[in-house]
Amino acid sequence: MSDDTEPHHHGHEHGNLIFGEKTELIFSLACGALLTTGFLLGRLDGFDPLIPIIIFAAAYLFGGWFAVKEAIESIGQGEFEIDFLMVVAAIGAATLGEWAEGALLLFLFSLGHSLEHYAMGRARREIEALGKIAPKTALVRKGDSLMEVSVEELIRGDIVVIKPDERVPADGFVVKGESSVDQAPITGESLPVDKFPVADPLAAAKESGALDSSHRLFAGSINQSGSLEMEVTKLAGESTLARVVEMVREAETRQSPTQQFTNRVERVFVPAVLIFVVLLLFVWLVVDETFAESFYRAMAVLVAASPCALAISTPSAVLSGVARAARGGVLVKGGAPLENLGQLGAIAFDKTGTLTEGRPRLTDVVAAEGIDDSELLDTAIAVEQLSDHPLAAAVVRDGTERLGRRGGEVASHSQSITGRGVSAVIGGNIIHIGKGELFAEVGGASLPGVIREAAETLESGGRTTMIVRRGDRYLGVLGLMDTPRESARGVIAKLRDLGIKRIIMISGDNQKVASAIAKEVGLDEAWGDLMPDDKVAAIKKLRGKEEVAMIGDGVNDAPAMANATVGIAMGAAGSDVALETADVALMADDLDHLPFAVGLSRKTSRIIKQNLWFSLGMVAILIPLTLLGLKMGIAVIFHEGSTLLVVFNSLRLLAYRDK
Repeated sequence: MSDDTEPHHHGHEHGNLIFGEKTELIFSLACGALLTTGFLLGRLDGFDPLIPIIIFAAAYLFGGWFAVKEAIESIGQGEFEIDFLMVVAAIGAATLGEWAEGALLLFLFSLGHSLEHYAMGRARREIEALGKIAPKTALVRKGDSLMEVSVEELIRGDIVVIKPDERVPADGFVVKGESSVDQAPITGESLPVDKFPVADPLAAAKESGALDSSHRLFAGSINQSGSLEMEVTKLAGESTLARVVEMVREAETRQSPTQQFTNRVERVFVPAVLIFVVLLLFVWLVVDETFAESFYRAMAVLVAASPCALAISTPSAVLSGVARAARGGVLVKGGAPLENLGQLGAIAFDKTGTLTEGRPRLTDVVAAEGIDDSELLDTAIAVEQLSDHPLAAAVVRDGTERLGRRGGEVASHSQSITGRGVSAVIGGNIIHIGKGELFAEVGGASLPGVIREAAETLESGGRTTMIVRRGDRYLGVLGLMDTPRESARGVIAKLRDLGIKRIIMISGDNQKVASAIAKEVGLDEAWGDLMPDDKVAAIKKLRGKEEVAMIGDGVNDAPAMANATVGIAMGAAGSDVALETADVALMADDLDHLPFAVGLSRKTSRIIKQNLWFSLGMVAILIPLTLLGLKMGIAVIFHEGSTLLVVFNSLRLLAYRDK
């Protein structure tokens, strides 16, 4: 009954005695066998009555071994725990000559504890299994020869050969060969992902975090039919897998609101029980009964009132929930986000890269009168080549394709004008590219009505527009569109089924673009034209009414995520920023994992509530019954039974299936 889950997993630390992990269970079964033998011999005539007592004493030794050990440890730390209460009750029974009752108490308590350790161990083993999926060795290419080295010894820049059906030993990118890779152990993606070599390994090594998923490899994923060569980008301890395992382990120590509540209850409840039991020892002075009868009742109440099931009800559910989420490619950082996810009333989506593919296309090229399309595109390509913005990349890629050649112009002195556009210099002329408002801010020739109308027409069709001006000449407008993800509409319908009432999109894009995408995917509303600090304000506004989650890619959305009840990062595999800033990380770049995460957390919340009601209800029933004369042995059966029921109820989460 300490303030955390400690008393419930000491068994692993002590479990390496004699029979390894099973020692506690074997000791418990030995106690049961001795208890049965002593009980039967006590029923036979002609036996020395001392023999059953000796056998019961041996049962005490086996049944009480771990309980005494843990009681001594906890008293050393200044805490009174369940083990101490049980040992006191068993010794009390022996002093009354109720050896069989005391041995039964220790047998059931030790059996319950060892089964509980086994069950909790199962949830922990799920987590440990995650850490063991990366191979121990890797095949490194040194010149023309191959050398097998320990994964621990790999350094950045090593070239590793991965044969078909082998696990990837480290994080990196493909430099040679083509294959598909099963990333389910890391990202939870159900289908293998096709992998191709990068065009320029030197550039890829510098920008490994920004590489497309078709080039990246994660430690622990499984290569399929082709042979691959990869360049290592992260050391063994820094890999996505290593970070996930470490964070899942840490998640155990982060307490949920319910856990903090039960701890507060225990801190008041345990001393109250001890005071009550001490008072019961003196009932014989008031009521017509012997001291022995009062003492026995006090010991029975001590057993009945130990809130063992209460202490384990939340941690067992949280541990199982976090383990199940990790197996499904969702990293939940502890009990608080897991519970909070289950209480959401609203979800706010970032648009680009979350609800949409994040791969905009150049859809419209509207040149001004007297200007050729090729001049407009050449100018735009030259300037946008200097930017790493997704819209800039789309202009360069699709513009080059339209022209059928590389752009002929060369731009320099590129400057970003936050949220508005970009400027650069070509052949002595200043080029401005951006939204209509940009041109009022930077001065120079004012925006012609024809160009403004062309931009507005495109925007009403859901396009993002870029107006291009060279010196004082307006060259025209480019229209770009980001395509919604195929799964977005289905995911939003599932979230509604799960009870999320309000689903909103917040975007830096103009309101018309945001509304067009929102309508397409079936959202309630879209808030456009938001700068990063506007997004934070939007989240705070939503949070004033209900619990809200913010889901984005974790980089530019970090401030908004931090202000939401739960920050959810998408496509977090390999993104250090997303893993650090989010409370929940969807490892795959796949929206389908969101309903799974919300559904699992709702189930976890339900199971925690069931556990709490059951454990508190059992204590509330047992205390009056023991006061009225319920035997200690029966109280122990119900007490331990309730604890096991709570643990096995929590383990149901490991089998959770997304609808």
